Amino acid sequence: MATKNELLLVPESLADVMTQADKASYMMGAVRGALLAPENKKAAPHFNTTELAAMCDADRSQIVYRSSKGDLPAGTINPGGNRRTFTLEEAIPWVREFRAEKLRPAGAQAVCISVANFKGGVGKTTTSMTLAQGLALKGHKVLVMDCDPQGSLTTLFGILPDTEVDESQTILPVCLGQESSIAPAIQSTYWPGLDLVCAAPLLFAAEFGLPARQMRETGFEFWNVLNHALDDVRDLYDVIIVDTPPALSYVTINALMASDGILMPLPPNALDAASAAQFWRLFSDLAGQLVEQRGVTKNFDFVRVLLTRVDSQDSTTATIRDWISKTYEGKVLPAEIPKTTVASSSSAEFGTVYDVAKYEGSQKTYKRARDAYERVSELMEEIIRATWRRQLSNQG
Repeated sequence: MATKNELLLVPESLADVMTQADKASYMMGAVRGALLAPENKKAAPHFNTTELAAMCDADRSQIVYRSSKGDLPAGTINPGGNRRTFTLEEAIPWVREFRAEKLRPAGAQAVCISVANFKGGVGKTTTSMTLAQGLALKGHKVLVMDCDPQGSLTTLFGILPDTEVDESQTILPVCLGQESSIAPAIQSTYWPGLDLVCAAPLLFAAEFGLPARQMRETGFEFWNVLNHALDDVRDLYDVIIVDTPPALSYVTINALMASDGILMPLPPNALDAASAAQFWRLFSDLAGQLVEQRGVTKNFDFVRVLLTRVDSQDSTTATIRDWISKTYEGKVLPAEIPKTTVASSSSAEFGTVYDVAKYEGSQKTYKRARDAYERVSELMEEIIRATWRRQLSNQG
């Protein structure tokens, strides 16, 4: 018999676990309802004339003058008549007009980028979402594919994976051979210019379905399923961003083999650096097997590492940053995502820095975080445009 201060365990049955799952799902619905009330949906931001000018890489006077011509959305003028605001849907035609030479050229296809890392908690999903939003703000048509059964990226779009995602809205039908194209799974989102393929826990079935098809279907290439499924939508988008599971799974392999480039978010600490090294070693071993046994060839246009969650107060950061720079020489982006309260508070509200209408904390902190993400978008846009140039030169 247990004494007064001894811990007494109460067994938890499978039925108890199922009950707990129901409670957790109900709680997430309630949380989202409170954070996204009253419409229970996310909404894209609005912009004033100065902000629109910055998005267009133009002077404010150019926006004012062009507004008078009436060939682009006029926005909404406030009752006082001294302020004009634009919805994101209204702003995008302006951005595409002023930045036309930086958008996808005729004859080029969407650049597919896998955001990958073995380890969870490195900023992979946030990087995928903010990069997609940042590129959409620059006028690009972006498709985001959530391939992680946890569905964290799907949640950032204000969609609950457990209760609001159907199998047909994920990559699962493609993985199981029920669909040959990803097109039926694509849906529009609250963010104009940004489409989504959702994820949900049911996506775990892909990890069994793909090897089962490999055993059952003669000539089946388990690593090429997503690559082929994307073929008929590559002309519809400028960029395709794939958020991968935190493991070198069958789905992750598919994402990598379908991609033109890889972006690895990597915090500058020893454990994350070690995990990244394991990722590259295992991927290298797998690639070697595919080359040796299947004669597979694959070239990536780029591989880049993004330092995330950088804590300037951590005395070891500089040392590990130096290790990473030497290990990934020429591949580390010249931008860093700082560890700030902005990211944590916005993600708690199913959002990112781009979703924040008004930050309640330090504006200096918010600007530092926002500027960092925008710099990453600028750098990645340069790489994307270089990839398009390579595509066109190869065609010639």
